[in-house]
Amino acid sequence: MREGKTDMEFWKGEQCEYCHGAIVEKRVAMTRKVKGKYVLIENVPAGVCEECGTRYYAANVLKTIEETIRGRRKAKREVLVPVYSL
Repeated sequence: MREGKTDMEFWKGEQCEYCHGAIVEKRVAMTRKVKGKYVLIENVPAGVCEECGTRYYAANVLKTIEETIRGRRKAKREVLVPVYSL
């Protein structure tokens, strides 16, 4: 994070590189496939474009996500996910 900025101010004044919309701080969920299994990561702080929805992540958040999906952090819970095929 930028020095001297709080979490909610990190994205203030930033614009989307694709559509130039305003970026606002939100908490999002993201899924990733790791070693053939899907993982869900909840409550991820992200900058989200108000116009097109593009997500941006701070470096420290990406580091935490990497540690999480590499198994260095214990999962909070597990859920069963139905799978459909068409």
